[in-house]
Amino acid sequence: MFSLRSEVDGVRFAFTDRWGGAGAAPYEELNLGGHVGDDPAVVRENRARTARELGVDPARVVWMNQVHGRDVEVVDGPWPGEAPEADAVVTRTPGLALAVLVADCTPVLLADPVAGVVAAAHAGRPGLAAGVVPATVEAMVRLGARPERIAAKTGPAVCGPCYEVPEAMCEDVASRVPAARSRTREGTAALDIVAGVWAQLADKGVPFGEKSHICTRESADHFSYRRDGKTGRIAGYVLLGAAPSGTR
Repeated sequence: MFSLRSEVDGVRFAFTDRWGGAGAAPYEELNLGGHVGDDPAVVRENRARTARELGVDPARVVWMNQVHGRDVEVVDGPWPGEAPEADAVVTRTPGLALAVLVADCTPVLLADPVAGVVAAAHAGRPGLAAGVVPATVEAMVRLGARPERIAAKTGPAVCGPCYEVPEAMCEDVASRVPAARSRTREGTAALDIVAGVWAQLADKGVPFGEKSHICTRESADHFSYRRDGKTGRIAGYVLLGAAPSGTR
């Protein structure tokens, strides 16, 4: 069910794989995406299973309507209706899990345990170029976080050598995020979104944290849109487990 799980000063982080759910091909088994054509009842069951395994009420998980932009929403509880279009969410509310869906894009989880601020961001090619990661850090800072205290984690995502793009697209993104420039094993133009994310975090003063080395396209244990087309979504979760004791 989980590729990676960890805890830092009361903040829980987790990234799922594709196993341990109720789904059938091509979404087998633990598809958490509600927008990919899977049976909605199966998606609800999978989300409930994952939440229970994390020790959180499924109703206390905040999902996004991800659109590959840079909009960041600050939340203090579940949405009262449909989730708005956003590619990052930030909260200071203990016990509220923030979730981000991917199937090759980079899931980014951030936390300042001292300030009691956590965030989840969805960084694909357009979002990286638009600056969703810096925008997320800025939103956290407005809530009292300090970049040098932020614990950052990125989950399974397509690697640079597996993300071939047209030369013009590579040049366009690299002109804004130089660290994202990459090459395939055959020498053609490619993008390394994970490297771009970490470069943007460093530019905002966030120290290097924990990076998954799992490439979704290469891993049969993870969903990959570039590999399979019609497929499910894995998720990253961040959860502030207890109220902060104060700041320093």
